[in-house]
Parts: sequence; C-alpha cells; structure tokens
Amino acid sequence: MAEILYTYQDQVYVNLTNQCDCSCRFCIRSHHDGVGDADTLWHEQDPDLEEVKAAMDAFDFSGRKELVYCGYGEPTCALENLVESARYAKERYGLRIRLNTNGLGNLYHGRDIVPMLAEVVDSISISLNAPNKEEYMEVTRPQFEDAFEGMLAFTAECAKRIPQVKMTVVDVLPERDIEDSRKLAESLGVELRVRKFV
Repeated sequence: MAEILYTYQDQVYVNLTNQCDCSCRFCIRSHHDGVGDADTLWHEQDPDLEEVKAAMDAFDFSGRKELVYCGYGEPTCALENLVESARYAKERYGLRIRLNTNGLGNLYHGRDIVPMLAEVVDSISISLNAPNKEEYMEVTRPQFEDAFEGMLAFTAECAKRIPQVKMTVVDVLPERDIEDSRKLAESLGVELRVRKFV
C-alpha cells in the first residue's frame, strides 16, 4: 500500500495523488517506486480527505514545523484534498504548509486557483525546469500547449498572495541556463532555487 505521508531528508511530505499533467524527462517516479522512508508512493487509488487526515493523525509531528505537499503526482490535481487537508494540518498541528508544484494548476482547472491556495499555503516552490519555452516543453512534456506561459502567469499571481514563492531548476542545467532562469524568476518578483538532481 502506498504511503500518504513519508519523510525524506528530515522533511515530512504528503503524497496526495498520482495524477500529473506533465511527463518530465527527469522525474524520479520513472526510476524508483519510492523516496525516503516510503517503499512505494504509487497509490492503487488516490486517498480521500478522511484517509489523508487519518494518516496525519497517525504521524508523530513532534519537533516538526512544516508539511510539504509533494509526492508522485501533481498536488494541485487533487485541489480540494490539498486545501482541506492543509487547513486541517495547520489548525490541528500548527504546521507551516509548503507546496511543491509544476505551476499548471490554473490551466488544469481552467480557473485561478491561487486564492484557494493562499488560504492555507505559506510557501510555494514552482518547477521552472528551463529558462525558455522551447527547452521547457522539451524537458517537461506537459499536456498544455501554453504550459510555459501558464506557469509564469501562475507564479506572478502567487507572488501577489503567498508569503514565500520560489522557482526551481535542477543543478544539471548548464550554468548559462541557470543564470537565465534566475533572471526570469527575478523578473516575476521571486527568487530561484537550484536544487540537486536526485
């Protein structure tokens, strides 16, 4: 049975869904069944809200301050569960909420979801992956033609409403691409974080 909550490098993560609207070339889920202390993150069926709450209630959050939504799917594909379980985690356990996302939630839902996220999310990390549309489409392989533009627009909206917003790229990119990515992020009013390729 897939883990709903798992730990990796001393962080607690929520594996909310296996649905994703991208097929990134570097995605860890195409190489491993699990991450951290989870043997498998593949759900036979995505958990419902009560199952997510039960997993939280069974977890010892002693000494923990943050809960990160990031699993084997895109968390915003399970938007209602994301928002309501995050609200529960904040109210019951006093946790900060971080969302790791591909930034395509507005395109996926066909509406602006940032106001909903802003109710519960303290920080958000958006996968930029590449500094321009051509490279982004090549590496991310999203289901939307206007994914790059949509992700940038989503980031700009988040910067207005969510306290901490970062864009990320992996450290395997050439130095020039990383620098161009940094300039793009800064043009949207957010910082770039270069993360290690797992």
